[in-house]
Amino acid sequence: MKNRSTLIIIGCFILCGVQSSPGYAERLPRPHEADGADRYHASAAANRPTAPPESALRSPVYAAGPSLASATSETRGADGQVWGIAAAGRLASVPFAVGGDSATASLVPMLFYENDYFFLRGSEGGAHLFNASTVPVEVSALSRLRFVDLPADRRNALDEDSIDFGLQLRYDAPARPTVDLELMSDRDARLHANLRLAQTHAFGDWQLTPNVTVRYKDADFNTTYYALDTFYGERIGDGIDASIGLDALYHLANNFYLLGATNLRRLDDAAYDSRAVADRYEASVLFGLGYFENQSSARKSSLTNDRYVRIAHGWATPSNIGDILAGKTEKDRYNNQLTSLFYGHPLADDVLGRPLDIYLTPGVVHHWPSSRQSTLTEYVAAIKAYYTFEWPLQWRFGVAEGFSYIDDVTYIEASEMARKEYKPSRLLNYLDFSLDLNAGTLFNRPAWRHVWVGYSIHHRSAIFEKASQYGRIKGGSNYNTLYLQFDF
Repeated sequence: MKNRSTLIIIGCFILCGVQSSPGYAERLPRPHEADGADRYHASAAANRPTAPPESALRSPVYAAGPSLASATSETRGADGQVWGIAAAGRLASVPFAVGGDSATASLVPMLFYENDYFFLRGSEGGAHLFNASTVPVEVSALSRLRFVDLPADRRNALDEDSIDFGLQLRYDAPARPTVDLELMSDRDARLHANLRLAQTHAFGDWQLTPNVTVRYKDADFNTTYYALDTFYGERIGDGIDASIGLDALYHLANNFYLLGATNLRRLDDAAYDSRAVADRYEASVLFGLGYFENQSSARKSSLTNDRYVRIAHGWATPSNIGDILAGKTEKDRYNNQLTSLFYGHPLADDVLGRPLDIYLTPGVVHHWPSSRQSTLTEYVAAIKAYYTFEWPLQWRFGVAEGFSYIDDVTYIEASEMARKEYKPSRLLNYLDFSLDLNAGTLFNRPAWRHVWVGYSIHHRSAIFEKASQYGRIKGGSNYNTLYLQFDF
């Protein structure tokens, strides 16, 4: 094993050896009661230490981030929701013989949201299906990104999505380890199951969550993701591997947190004995910065921003974002178009005392058939920020960050990937840039103040080859869209 990979594994052992005293979680400061009157907090309250989300680190280490799933009713907002956004770098050893790199690095954007029905936990998301009132048991539908740690120059050659779907059974009793039992599958029904134990220890500005995972992989899963039959043509049997890890969260200042995770996995004999695998152990380290909802400041009884529905129609362009913003948009000669429907769920009406409206905005996008593509459907989950200003009418500028998954690749993306000799990815990073105008101020109709007319850029991309979860490609697609947005 080369030096870089060795350092990763040594770092995992050091971090996993950190011990924290039990019982600190019960001594976390509780949030103050909200009176719903003040929009901004007093400076003394704003500067006091912010308690991390209680039991914040409950997601698997390979989900690449902390979870807000276990926040209690005392730490949730007025409507029972918690939220955050983060970006992290992930460094992992390469256990495979293919290629020359001993380590691979990725940029990992993460979204966090939790209410009584749905959740986003870093790089996983799902829906609460069942939550018993008498016992601490919960059943959830789950989807999760899974990292395939090939060398950077080989990741795009593996023609597989790195997203799994399945069910999770969670036992989460107070003062006891959380136990997760999961059955997961990729889109071709290659199965694996996880049994995970984790317990969070909190003290001061720190939360540490040591964890242990045992994973069963069926033969198809082991063959595809460890024997790498795409490269070697070898088929192997099923196997059981095991990993230890440590997740960490540190309150930096105000609403900002440092987050990290480290994991060390020992591969099963079937995987290790395959021709593709060179090392028995896989190791990874993740480090990032996140903004999370304040858990210890006074709560508002309600928000000033309303929910919304946005209906848009757009036209594809081969131009990049820089050219579009410079007014140099090139028309798609095949006139590919989309129609989208987005819902905006309010999360906050200020950020660090600034008047920014924050929304969780899931959406569904219909890509119309053309001479070069059939009908396609795209699914989006994002967090969006709006800034409202007067000039002299009422305007809003918006930016969204999230994830986009499409059931097949559009022509505008496939043609660009073909030129660059990449395999396209169905899962990509999502961005939205918008500028809209309030119809009530435009037409001097107060009854229309809940209506906005706007323009937006619908963007999918893979973060300039820096994200292995998106296939390490460079490029994507852009659509110029016009929309109507209705607040309610």
